[in-house]
Amino acid sequence: MAQQHWSQQATKHSNALDLDREVFTRDDPAEIAASLKHSAEHSRRRRGTPYQSAMSMLSFYINRAGGTLEPKQKKTLEAAKDELRRLFGRI
Repeated sequence: MAQQHWSQQATKHSNALDLDREVFTRDDPAEIAASLKHSAEHSRRRRGTPYQSAMSMLSFYINRAGGTLEPKQKKTLEAAKDELRRLFGRI
C-alpha cells in the first residue's frame, strides 16, 4: 500500500474545494485562477467566502508542495494569487 501524506488526506476528506484535475500543473496563472474561482463558487464543500476558499486552497498547495515545485511553476502559482485577487475584485 502506498503511503499517503496528511495533506493529501486533508484535501480529499476535509471541506476542501472540489477542484479540476491537475489545476495546479497548468502554465497559465489566469487559467489556474479562473478554475479555482469556478470551483469555489460552485463547491458545496467549502467554508467561508468563495474568495477565501480559493485563495486558501492555492496557498495550501504552494505551502505543501513548495519544496518540490520547480521555480517556474512556483512563480506561476504566485502569479495566480494576483489573478485571483483581480477576478474577485480585491485589487
